[in-house]
Amino acid sequence: MVVIGEKFPEVEVNTTFGKIKLPEHFAKEGKWFVLFSHPADFTPVCTTEFYGMQKRAEEFRKLGVEPIGLSVDQVFSHLKWAEWIKETLREEISFPIIADDRGDLAEALGMIPSGSTQTARAVFVVDDKGTIRAIIYYPAEVGRDWDEVIRLVKALKTSDEKGVALPHKWPNNELIGDRGIVPPAGTVEQIKEREEAKAKGEIECYDWWFCHKKLK
Repeated sequence: MVVIGEKFPEVEVNTTFGKIKLPEHFAKEGKWFVLFSHPADFTPVCTTEFYGMQKRAEEFRKLGVEPIGLSVDQVFSHLKWAEWIKETLREEISFPIIADDRGDLAEALGMIPSGSTQTARAVFVVDDKGTIRAIIYYPAEVGRDWDEVIRLVKALKTSDEKGVALPHKWPNNELIGDRGIVPPAGTVEQIKEREEAKAKGEIECYDWWFCHKKLK
């Protein structure tokens, strides 16, 4: 089972858009991707999730992130389900869905819970270097919140760009709003640097180990 910080396994998968090599397919275009698994096609909760993801697909793409789905159903099932969503719910699925009917990728990523033959609701956020940056798991009976995944992606990209950590509910944190958390001091010298930066108005601090700053 992979963990955060590891490289996404190099695989070729069969999808509703044809064969795709991961993570190469997205990395070569400088894109991140969000791979999300679902227990089965033609199930109510999964249908709400695919509808919700499609509604937000362009928002993900504006962040340089491509969605890609997965389950252990065969590709013809994915194609028929996508067709049903288009005809019934008036949303055309614009992202590929992996047909992992042998379960090889799902097993490698730890998507199949103990005692089950179906994939859990897993989410893997993978950056443009093919590195796994975040992993989220939900049980079959609870649907995911794609707005939270969008927030997560924005936070990861902001953290990379600004060299900060992001707080609870960022950018709407109860204590520091949309500000970023300065990495805690690890030496006596860094404590002095934090105090000096605070005195200059460059950062604000509750204490030397909890300092924050504007990101714009």
